Amino acid sequence: MQKTRFDNMPCPVARSLDRVGEWWSILILRDAFHGLSRFDEFQQSLGLSPTILTRRLKFLVESGILHKQRYQTRPVRYEYLLTERGNDFFPVLAALFHWGNTHLADDGISAELVDRRTGQPIRVQLIDSITQQPIALHNITLAPEPAATEGMRQRAALMQQHLSAFPPESSKESL
Repeated sequence: MQKTRFDNMPCPVARSLDRVGEWWSILILRDAFHGLSRFDEFQQSLGLSPTILTRRLKFLVESGILHKQRYQTRPVRYEYLLTERGNDFFPVLAALFHWGNTHLADDGISAELVDRRTGQPIRVQLIDSITQQPIALHNITLAPEPAATEGMRQRAALMQQHLSAFPPESSKESL
């Protein structure tokens, strides 16, 4: 079955999903962040067919998320290492990890992210680097930029209309 491609869509979420939205890709990236880098390590961890793994690794390399590097010459074997683009995906994965633990751990949490220095669990939260305020739906809106399509402009207007009924929360200073 032919996959629908989103790589040329103007929406940054759609373009991102085109690169990493397939579940095996995200699980490969999870394993890469855990330190796995070799084909057999990924295959053992994920239990997927060599064909699917080969296809996913190739696409992640082509997308600039992983870098393929030879580590053995006889027979030739490669490892797959995170690139800068791949490393920049970590906050997304951490957010998925946190969301899964918060909303989908009916039988209890099986693992959590902890601070390496203190050993204390961390709470993943997106922060605006300029205002240092948490990023929450009630405090943001969508602003179409020059490359926005008419559909994107309509979605932005709809979002602004929807959120106009909810005043933004006050800043930390006023608490």
